[in-house]
Amino acid sequence: MTPPCETPSPSGSLGRLLAERRALIGIVGLGYVGLPLALAALRAGFSVLGFDIDPGRVAALNRGEGTFHHIPGDGLRPALAAGTFAATGDMARLNEPDAVLICVPTPLTRHREPDLSYVEATARAVAAVLRPGQIVVLESTTYPGTTDEVMRPILEAGGLRSGHDFFLAYSPEREDPGNGEFDTARIPKVVGADDDAGRTLAEALYGALVVRTVPVSSAATAEAVKLTENIFRSVNIALVNELKLVYDAMGIDVWEVIQAAATKPFGFMPFQPGPGLGGHCIPIDPFYLAWKAREFDVPARFVELAGEVNTRMPYHVVERLAAAVDRTGRAFSGATVLVLGLAYKRNVEDTRESPALKLIRLIEARGARALYHDPLVPVVPATREHPEFAGRRSQPLTADTVRAVDAVLIATDHDGVDYRLVAEHARLVVDTRNVMARHELTGATIVKA
Repeated sequence: MTPPCETPSPSGSLGRLLAERRALIGIVGLGYVGLPLALAALRAGFSVLGFDIDPGRVAALNRGEGTFHHIPGDGLRPALAAGTFAATGDMARLNEPDAVLICVPTPLTRHREPDLSYVEATARAVAAVLRPGQIVVLESTTYPGTTDEVMRPILEAGGLRSGHDFFLAYSPEREDPGNGEFDTARIPKVVGADDDAGRTLAEALYGALVVRTVPVSSAATAEAVKLTENIFRSVNIALVNELKLVYDAMGIDVWEVIQAAATKPFGFMPFQPGPGLGGHCIPIDPFYLAWKAREFDVPARFVELAGEVNTRMPYHVVERLAAAVDRTGRAFSGATVLVLGLAYKRNVEDTRESPALKLIRLIEARGARALYHDPLVPVVPATREHPEFAGRRSQPLTADTVRAVDAVLIATDHDGVDYRLVAEHARLVVDTRNVMARHELTGATIVKA
């Protein structure tokens, strides 16, 4: 029992709330990262108040409806009935949670520089109602220094001090949408803070949610961990994309090479080439680090080169597509192409940074017409990069649809698509994912790109 003359410290009070599962967890951004995190917190026994600027998403979640194909709403309904979950768009309620976890987008500008407008806007909203005893954790992918250089000054502007009155940490998200093997709770969580109290509280928070926490010495270190994880993938994907071009010139199938090389039990990790990178991290992270490195007069040549190679892949694909159409005797200008798969990866509906959208733009820039089919994306959502495509609708995948186009371009290899129908009725199939070969569908009308 605390002696009457002692005032409990903010860190001690929050630590007890976390240990006893009595802390209210606030999650800003109920998208592909925030919603799984909310479900993990609910399963751990916490109450959750979710924040999102999309009123449609807020309303759907409050009805217990899933907003993503791979994240069913079943987990929310018992919590809604018990009163342990609610979603809101009212940022004035950010003073209610004991822990505020920020899962907002960190895209690039048109000049491929970091766009922290969502992070800054959220920090200002938190700062307006920040109270002693709260912990604020940024999860959004960003460059090293963001938590200390951007978040902390905004939050401290009202007079409260980080590490004393409130607590600040960084814990990078590690979601892999559509991966049923690793849900949020089964993925170790890196946590970093610039003071012991913040780090300890972040460990206590995430230690209750996930299988294991991995503490590091600072927020900047944790930010660098996230970039390193995704740059590792970006560089290796760029390598196999470049090898695809080299081996193609030699008449060698890069997918066959990778499959054989993957039988080596050590010293090799298979990565797959594709039509370009998509998603919320890998196409963006290399440019975040390269931009920050320039502040220190340190070139990040290897990182930038990988970004350039991956950025060029949609152009290569359209060149191969146009050449293949021309060989059929039909001029590419005026041809109709069915793009199969609009999402950036298999079996999710996420179109963020999807190379399929870039492919459609490049196809139409060359005078061809582009249709698309994606069973998970019935209507193209509004995107920052391609607002002109918003509202376009997926075409049915029927024999008549396939026969009516000059080529089918496979951009995303969703399961459940009838690839045999495509092979039987298409005049030409240009496959960027090797999915036709995986289904043992071959023939003169199928071209790899």
